[in-house]
Amino acid sequence: MHFTQHLQPLQGTTRITRAVAILAATLAAGAAYAQTAADAADEPRAKDDQVRIGTIVITGRGDRLGAGQMLKEDATKARSTVTRAATEKDRATGNTYQAMSLLPGVNTFSHDATGLFGGTISVRGFTADQMGVTINGVPVNDSGSYSVFPQEYSDQENLCTQSLAPGAPDVESPHIGASGGSLGINSCDPEDKRRLRVSQTLGELNLSRTFVRVDSGRFANDMAKVFLSYSKTKADKWKGPGNAERDHIDAAFSLDPTPNAKIVGSVLYNKAVNNNFLAPSLAQLNANGYNFDFNPTFPGHVTPVAGTAQVDTNPSPQYYGLSINPFENAIVSVSGSFRLSENTLLKVQPYYWYGYGTGGNQQRLQAENAFLNAAGTAVTGTRDLNGDGDTLDRVLVANSSVTRTNRPGVTAELGHTLGAHQLKLGLWYERAEHRQTGPMVSVDANGNFDQWLRNGQVLRPNGTPFQSRDWLTVSPATQAYVADTFSFDGDKGSVTLGLRTPRITRRFTNTASEAGGASLSSYYFEKSYSTLLPQAGIRYQLTKEHQVFANIGKNFRAPPNFAFAPTNGNITVTAGVPALTTAIEAETAIATDVGYRYQTKDVSASVTLFNVDFKNRQSNAFDPTTLRSVYTNAGKTTKRGIEFEAGSAVFQGFSAYVSATLQEDKMKSDLQVAAGQVLPTTGKIYTLVPKYMLGTALQYASGPFYARLKAKYTGSQWATLMNDEQVPSYVTTDFDAGYKLADVGFLKNPTVRLNISNLLNEQYRNPNSGSVTNAVAVGARAAQTVFYYLGAPRFASLTFSADFQ
Repeated sequence: MHFTQHLQPLQGTTRITRAVAILAATLAAGAAYAQTAADAADEPRAKDDQVRIGTIVITGRGDRLGAGQMLKEDATKARSTVTRAATEKDRATGNTYQAMSLLPGVNTFSHDATGLFGGTISVRGFTADQMGVTINGVPVNDSGSYSVFPQEYSDQENLCTQSLAPGAPDVESPHIGASGGSLGINSCDPEDKRRLRVSQTLGELNLSRTFVRVDSGRFANDMAKVFLSYSKTKADKWKGPGNAERDHIDAAFSLDPTPNAKIVGSVLYNKAVNNNFLAPSLAQLNANGYNFDFNPTFPGHVTPVAGTAQVDTNPSPQYYGLSINPFENAIVSVSGSFRLSENTLLKVQPYYWYGYGTGGNQQRLQAENAFLNAAGTAVTGTRDLNGDGDTLDRVLVANSSVTRTNRPGVTAELGHTLGAHQLKLGLWYERAEHRQTGPMVSVDANGNFDQWLRNGQVLRPNGTPFQSRDWLTVSPATQAYVADTFSFDGDKGSVTLGLRTPRITRRFTNTASEAGGASLSSYYFEKSYSTLLPQAGIRYQLTKEHQVFANIGKNFRAPPNFAFAPTNGNITVTAGVPALTTAIEAETAIATDVGYRYQTKDVSASVTLFNVDFKNRQSNAFDPTTLRSVYTNAGKTTKRGIEFEAGSAVFQGFSAYVSATLQEDKMKSDLQVAAGQVLPTTGKIYTLVPKYMLGTALQYASGPFYARLKAKYTGSQWATLMNDEQVPSYVTTDFDAGYKLADVGFLKNPTVRLNISNLLNEQYRNPNSGSVTNAVAVGARAAQTVFYYLGAPRFASLTFSADFQ
């Protein structure tokens, strides 16, 4: 049976029916169980962190509402939060995208069930590189491309909250690339009591994970506490050869030197290497099946013969060992909160972000006569790569993009209470140095090479390293902000007014490289982007249970650094002087939320209507004036929809959570892609935006036992901007259960946990890019190919954890 037949939209009717049935059952369960609740003191609620800038903490117990999938909110905007009570029941190897998969507006995909291979996310149609992401208040989007890699940041056991604020980011958000909202990840502080926790996970596909965490407990007259954790994880791919290996360290300290001062700090270090999954086209799926992947065999090298031209075999698909993603990164931050007076609080947070990695396709068939010449003006230099004494051959080597980032920064905020007003004045500064190169290393007869592309680099005739690109981007960024939150009508109402002023300067240097063409021109180009971003919000408590809110704000995303690269056609160099081929504008969005919350001890629910007017969308498009493809304004879109989420309190052991999304994202202009080629995209729906999504979790816990069923329905979505290839809908279900055993001597809280992902073994697909224009020819515009990530099959794992005290 062909893959296209297996996932036809006709079968989506069955999926919708199944999803609605699951949703209805959960709603009924939530209504039935929302009769009795925990004490009010234990009700979980979101509250601004008094130490870290722009983060929230939980008051009360996170497991008291919606199986830990939500908190009660008082914000003037939409916000959803997953608590530790939910994620501690997830598979221990999971990442943030997986943790947030049930939240309203979230469309997420993981390459495998373990989360080790990463994934993708979009929120209200905004992709991850349009969302501002922070961990403990530190911005972690790639400083050049704004990309996000969720498997890097932290171990789930060490996280307390993972929050999503679609629409306008908070006024203190340290971002110059957040046109679609913000996502915040917050670590837990060290424990007050001394503890050693050990956890071991085993599962299918040779999954093995060992986690150890040591908490000091309070010491130094109860002023200080620290923790240190380490995990090592390994798992095979679910299709094709290859695996993922990850080593991770988290450490944190908390210091209370005086009653009016608190300092916390954290170090997050990650080192991982994983083989990639092949993203096939529909034609490849139909021809080769669901498990089609990279080539498992390295072809070796042709025996060198002097004076004759040898050409190594260049496998297609490529050899799996030459499609890997090694990366190493660290995030160090210290945050201090100092009460200067009864009504004045100063918060300061310096940080440092380091990253080094390569990835993607390393397989390259290199001609021995295609090196940069000594003058750096042409790719005509020669090197003997296989040692046969001539330069006539084409040899299989390893070459890929390498990025090294050094990124120090600091945020500071002065808060002052003046009557009913909570005033904030803040500053943010960082200087990101983004070095992007493309070195090449030799590959031995068995396909082995230095996967970090550091050792054994192939040199040019002049002795310098070969480079398939050679860029340096220095991006100093600043932001000042001011906000006032004031209450009225006896604290029933709250109004927030804010203004932030982000500014970034892209200082881009291109050095001549083997990429050829425009890349042979070495140049330096500088461009700054800045704007004013106002926002306003209101929240009013109609009664104790009923609350309404509204928020409007302007968002901003400066162009990524590669917009100024020679490979994009945006820079024209004349007599050594670079200039923009056409204007490159920052993208902006006006986001509006209007919502209602119903919050009691028994149940919490919210409904949000949203509208986003989006313009100056950054994209590659054709400029009819210069007749060149450039990175420029590709038009406007309007996003609008409605989101719903609800969670019940615990009754007789049961609790439930439900979310639902109805959305639409329409293009408002045609797209010119080449001279004389205009695609009629006006009125088309943007890619990667399912119209319908439903999420639900139903949990039962009694004494030492718990069981939880989660389900997510993702409606059909378009894979192309012309809406001529559709991705069918699908439903995924996960089952989790655990049992706490009796303490034995010094062994405390021994717990066994079972996790099963994709319980019904659903097969589904997601496009690996949302920028494919058309899958069917339009006039002179040839058909483009969509490639897909495939859903991983059912996967089970077992975890045993215990404390030693």
